[in-house]
Amino acid sequence: MEQPPETPPGTPPPAAPAPQPVAGAQTGQGSRFSPDGFWWAWVPAAGGAAPRSGGGGVGLAIGLTVGAFALVLILVFVVVLVILGTMGGQIANVFSNVAAALNSTPSP
Repeated sequence: MEQPPETPPGTPPPAAPAPQPVAGAQTGQGSRFSPDGFWWAWVPAAGGAAPRSGGGGVGLAIGLTVGAFALVLILVFVVVLVILGTMGGQIANVFSNVAAALNSTPSP
């Protein structure tokens, strides 16, 4: 077997061969590789600027939030009315008993 030739001390090792670009990477329309074939390149979208949506995303979110808040307020109002309608007499009795107890206690 042949021995590779010895290099003098302090000599850097030989450089590795440069990688070759991928064949066909830089050809063809719509290629997204850089000219050297190693990197992805930015290519603008066809037709210029991106199409705009209706723009109702933020307005829709605000409308849904306000609507949900109003629905919760109405639901709480209805529940309070039902509770006061069914237990109003008992609640009035509790308050009158508390008021009578506070008035009957002599002050020091």
